[in-house]
Amino acid sequence: MRDYLKIYKSWLENPYIDEVAKAELKMISNNEEEIKDRFYKDLEFGTAGLRGKLGIGTNRMNIYTVGRTTQALADYIKGFGKERMKMGVTIAYDVRHFSRDFAKEAALILSANDIITYLFEDIRPTPVLSFAVRFLKCTSGIVITASHNPKDYNGYKVYWDQGSQILDDVANGIVEKIEKIGYDFGKIKKISEEEALRKGLLKYIGKEVDEEYIKRVESLALRDKEIDKNINIVYTPLNGTGNYFVRKVLKDREFKNVFVVKEQEYPDPDFKSVANPNPEYEIAFELAKKLGKEKNAHLLIANDPDCDRTAIEVLDNNFDYKMLNGNQVGALLVNYILESKKEKGKLEKNLAIIKSIVTGDLSTRIAKKYDVKVFETLTGFKNICGKENELEKQGKYKFLFGFEESIGYVMGTFVRDKDGVISAMLISEMVAYYKTFNKNLLEVLEDIYKEFGYELENNYSLILEGIAGQERINRIMDYFRNNFLKDNLNTFNLKISKYADYLKSEIYYITEDKIEKINDIASSNVLRYWLEDGSWFAIRPSGTEPKLKIYIYSYDKNKNKSEVKLDLIKSTIDNIIDSIK
Repeated sequence: MRDYLKIYKSWLENPYIDEVAKAELKMISNNEEEIKDRFYKDLEFGTAGLRGKLGIGTNRMNIYTVGRTTQALADYIKGFGKERMKMGVTIAYDVRHFSRDFAKEAALILSANDIITYLFEDIRPTPVLSFAVRFLKCTSGIVITASHNPKDYNGYKVYWDQGSQILDDVANGIVEKIEKIGYDFGKIKKISEEEALRKGLLKYIGKEVDEEYIKRVESLALRDKEIDKNINIVYTPLNGTGNYFVRKVLKDREFKNVFVVKEQEYPDPDFKSVANPNPEYEIAFELAKKLGKEKNAHLLIANDPDCDRTAIEVLDNNFDYKMLNGNQVGALLVNYILESKKEKGKLEKNLAIIKSIVTGDLSTRIAKKYDVKVFETLTGFKNICGKENELEKQGKYKFLFGFEESIGYVMGTFVRDKDGVISAMLISEMVAYYKTFNKNLLEVLEDIYKEFGYELENNYSLILEGIAGQERINRIMDYFRNNFLKDNLNTFNLKISKYADYLKSEIYYITEDKIEKINDIASSNVLRYWLEDGSWFAIRPSGTEPKLKIYIYSYDKNKNKSEVKLDLIKSTIDNIIDSIK
């Protein structure tokens, strides 16, 4: 471990650190654990950028870590020459504390480096940033957001010229530049806003990008006249960026009864109306459910604060609301999209769906019925849309839809990231279509299970914070990588037929005693085990949060049998993890 006390003191003595920041650091002078947590490492590039707690320190989101990263990005772009600098960088930001400040700081640093910068004049959803990078033909893009994290977090995501999040080649290039800067904040260039505007280096973006984006979203509609637009919809942006865009699209589509949760309608960086601004958790729907019961809503929709993810609850036949998880919604959307396209004679050949390796296989079974190819990538839309870019370059397959189990979905090619506006529109349309048959999504899902089999799931996380937590995560991964098979080959009363170690880029076929190289998925610390009946599970550390993530999928044509298998696999894994302290 590096000398965190020495780095802490160097920040106190650094002439480029302002007095307010130093005062914050002096307040923790007698708290070595806090100093350690703030300085034992630098914030790392995880899912295409930085994400961390707000505060002063190398392991925190602040004006200095943002400034250093932006200068590094500028240095990287300058290495490509004047043309790339003129293409410029688009910057968007969400509702969080310091988001606007960080965005403006980044814009003025880029301008000082003679890189043209397009800055949105107010908050925008993350997918609008992705679209803007493509629409404005920029070299890069930045969005300041911590997505669904708690209020004391913020983040910095970087995009490249295709509108998708950067992959390792660009990230590594930026990291090299960050390391050259070190903590010499004097290397960070900056000019005033007035000078940047006068020189034409800083340009503010108004409504023109929004209008084109909305038009493209609405062009994705699959059905119009034959759906029931009188369905009652409750929508919540969870005090984030989605309010205007989702409501505008649904209004343009002539959905007549859209009700917004008033307490969560407008931006609030403290998210006072919700215990956790992550719509994956049912607690985020507390106020939406209340309004839903008042309005007899058929559908509840929630976006996370940067509006790239979408969660839903639907009214069942007992007049209660049931949450559908990301795998279920993804499978329903795949089924609806393919069914609609086939019915209308628009199901092209060589269509591609892309999902992550920890996303369920139900959508794959559906796609096979329609002769649509499903590709897998590592977790995260940087990889899903990275694969889309690759397929586009090869020219054989046409991207149709991408999703992952963590409630992220995208359709079309004009946005290269998960998109809460697109998915809110498609889900509303899907519910409205099945309503004409007096069916809710739970009933449609049951029809899908009966046709393709019951793939049930239990995906959960073990939160292990700090250095001790990271060390325990490492021990657990080491056990599953090196000892699990030897100790537990038949624990589930089902044989493990194969397993993949994505860190080694290898699949091991146990029954055939052979090893196959994984050539189309990048190396990553993920382990995945397939049982002989079609059930499987995976385990990996999160790239952005102090979590160990476990994904369990059971499969059987009989629902009860699938439930039994799910419980058995989970209890076995839990017992193993509990034994590793």
